[in-house]
Amino acid sequence: MWCPSMSLSVWANAWLAGAASPDDVLDALSLWAPWHSVTAYDSVAASRSGLPWPDINSTGAVSLLQTVRSAAGPNAGPTVGVVLPVPGDVRGLPAGTQFQRDAITVGEAMIVAGDPSAGVGLVPEFQYAEDDLDELADEAAADLDPEPATLSWTVYSVPGAAPLYDSDLGHAEFELRAAVRSAADTLGSLRAGATDADVSDPRGLVEQLVEAQRRHRVPDHAPTRAVRVLENAAHVDAIITVSSGLIPIGMHSSADVRTASDALRPLTAVVRSARLAAVNAILQSAWRG
Repeated sequence: MWCPSMSLSVWANAWLAGAASPDDVLDALSLWAPWHSVTAYDSVAASRSGLPWPDINSTGAVSLLQTVRSAAGPNAGPTVGVVLPVPGDVRGLPAGTQFQRDAITVGEAMIVAGDPSAGVGLVPEFQYAEDDLDELADEAAADLDPEPATLSWTVYSVPGAAPLYDSDLGHAEFELRAAVRSAADTLGSLRAGATDADVSDPRGLVEQLVEAQRRHRVPDHAPTRAVRVLENAAHVDAIITVSSGLIPIGMHSSADVRTASDALRPLTAVVRSARLAAVNAILQSAWRG
């Protein structure tokens, strides 16, 4: 699992399908932050989700379950979807909406639409306590991941059904295998060209990033191939992250930097497409029991 929207989507979908309990959903969310809050963006979102309005005081993680249940309705099939927007690729997002703008800023969101004309979108954002700002700066300087105090979810009204993507996992797996080789070659060239003796072992950094994602489980009903695609995508993504950090160190000219950056850029799109295919397969599988 690489983002909160994916965790909430697959586990909430499993709960709606009777393949998981509410506690399973809450346990999955707790791995991202100890506290969760949820608020409606406007009165329409509030009416579709059951959240209070005009009182916009945030409610707890249990309200996320109520929000999903209200928006999903009685449908006997997936009504949940994930979007991973980036500038230039906003598939699955309603154009010209605040939801679209905020989802692009964060890079992720979840859509629930039992009724295609009355769906909701959820955008997560990590919040940190004011007293922790100095500590966060120290942790960032030490390359540590700061622990958020709260994960805040904003609920928007959206038109249209939850997005479904191509679930050709065989094609996604093939593309990822090619991406692994390409990413590994790029990482190797960067490491070989690095002149800074203080550069940490990049392969060790890759493994640390992959291991951090392994603590986030997927539901038991998830197809084996979908889980494997997610694991491979996490590996490629970790290589991209580490390589991007090494580019200024490993390259000796602006042309070299551009060449290395250009080699990594297509891999990001492969990772996103593979993750969306795997998530869609997992969502569908919950309803086949």
